Amino acid sequence: MGSVRSGRRCPEIAEWIATIGRVATGAEVELVDLRDWHLPMDDEPLIPALGDYIQEHSLAWSQKVANASACVFVTPQYNWGYPAALKNAIDHCYKEWRGKPMLAVTYGGRGGGKCGAQLLQVAEGLKMRAITPFPELRLSEEVIRGGVLDVEREFGSCRDAVVMGFEALLEAIWDPESQ
Repeated sequence: MGSVRSGRRCPEIAEWIATIGRVATGAEVELVDLRDWHLPMDDEPLIPALGDYIQEHSLAWSQKVANASACVFVTPQYNWGYPAALKNAIDHCYKEWRGKPMLAVTYGGRGGGKCGAQLLQVAEGLKMRAITPFPELRLSEEVIRGGVLDVEREFGSCRDAVVMGFEALLEAIWDPESQ
């Protein structure tokens, strides 16, 4: 979950995405909430590319990322980009991301395409294997202004795109040459 903001919609959207992934692929899908990870900015003495972490939280995060078969970033678009908490979590590691299949599901008033493009650039820099196109979920003005979010009503038309993303992600896990 790429958002840690108060009043965020990320948990309910991420749960909806995870449920689709579980049903479509039968794969184990774990939700990782960045709110549960204390990852201070730039508190390691060496660069993440070296992998010589000394902070307990960095070691734990490194292990969490390294043990994942793939990653699905569910994130809102904030001011044409993705949240700082997600960038910080990504930047805490380096080699742990390399070669890992990745899908991003973005959401916002315009769907999140600009933050998806930024995530794609970062994924390419980390040598991740991005599954594209990224599904973009559009929030209605009512929901943006604090209305009730009914994920099925709001995003049901995007279900097939999410399923296709998970299917491609699973294929990339099983066949590293599929990209």
